[in-house]
Amino acid sequence: MDADEARRTDAKLRRMGIPWVVAPVDPEAPAGRWGVYDSAEPSTRKPIAPDVLGDVMAKLLATRPELPGKQQAPTRGFILLPQQD
Repeated sequence: MDADEARRTDAKLRRMGIPWVVAPVDPEAPAGRWGVYDSAEPSTRKPIAPDVLGDVMAKLLATRPELPGKQQAPTRGFILLPQQD
């Protein structure tokens, strides 16, 4: 995935509460390919396989369809202020 796809993937993971890290495959080349990892530390992180990421996202979408990026329409309401003496 490229940097733009990485930003969107990271936002979805954050909204879903998944603690995985979206980072460049090569930390020295942020304009290159990006991946999803189990931690932020480049020397110890392990990549999350694309099929695992896809399965997790699909399961979360099935159980929580309102989260993955569909913007909720704004709701209207009223603010009731306490009475002033």
